[in-house]
Amino acid sequence: ITAAKRGARALGVEYNPEMVELSKRNATQEGVAGKAEFIKADLFETAFSKASVITMFLLPQINMKLRPKLLDMRPGTRVVSNTFTMEDWEADETQTVGADCSTWCTALFWIIPAKVEGTWRLPQGELTLTQKFQMISGSLGATQVTGRLRGSEITFAGGGATYTGRVNGNAIQGTVSGGGSFTATKVR
Repeated sequence: ITAAKRGARALGVEYNPEMVELSKRNATQEGVAGKAEFIKADLFETAFSKASVITMFLLPQINMKLRPKLLDMRPGTRVVSNTFTMEDWEADETQTVGADCSTWCTALFWIIPAKVEGTWRLPQGELTLTQKFQMISGSLGATQVTGRLRGSEITFAGGGATYTGRVNGNAIQGTVSGGGSFTATKVR
């Protein structure tokens, strides 16, 4: 309802039919029934891959069950969870509401990272990356590199240079600190 009030099209997925009906009534009362749709469905059988933002208020074990589906979404998709984490997938940002809040006061925010693990060819040499969610490490030739992803934006540093670019499938284009640009092509 809040997203619809801000102009977005919104879809609420809820397993409890009473909550679906309550949500529909609330959307009508708020004047956004045409922009906020609510369905009774199983979250794990619902297609929501076209979403650009996912908001959740689910227990940790459900978040973990949903995590693989989230990680397969388009890079840059934003995920917000009220209170509950994704265990070892650290949030990109965390905010806690001030002193007036007594329960459910923390919001966790993730941006779905592009998949970059593997070997890439750059003019500067072969880049080999390992990936744990948004965190990356590896080597560029004989130089160790570390970095991170924010959706399809990639930044990694090593050997006194910082590489910043955008991942587009099997290609990365970007700039190198100190001047110059680079293009990387995934080879495996």
